[in-house]
Amino acid sequence: MLRPAEQLLMSNRVVEWTKVVATTLERLLALGVLVGSIYFAFHSALVLMEADWRSAEAYYQLIYRILLIVIGVELIRTLVTHDLMAILELIAFVVARKMLKPELTSLDILVGAAAFGLLLAARRYFFPATTTLWKEQET
Repeated sequence: MLRPAEQLLMSNRVVEWTKVVATTLERLLALGVLVGSIYFAFHSALVLMEADWRSAEAYYQLIYRILLIVIGVELIRTLVTHDLMAILELIAFVVARKMLKPELTSLDILVGAAAFGLLLAARRYFFPATTTLWKEQET
């Protein structure tokens, strides 16, 4: 049977070990997303070079692929920094990408607009100093 001091010491070791393992796994996942994003970017460049730029579909594919790459970069940033602003920006890009789909219904557009509104409200609530600076720059 362990004494309370030994239990506390062992508990602290387990917590520290868990943090190290979780951080390492997150970094490995971020590295995997980075490699995948770079591969996707090169593949996208090749696909877009062969696209028929007289059609609107080619432009749609360009924007869609760029947003996917940006989502990958924001996911890497979120995994590495655990920053709330990075999470909000990641969600904003995911919603933006979803809003570009041509087969959207009116309900999808309404939900997307509401999601953007909630993201702006969350940004204002969690980062009031940033929104104050934003207002000062506009005037």
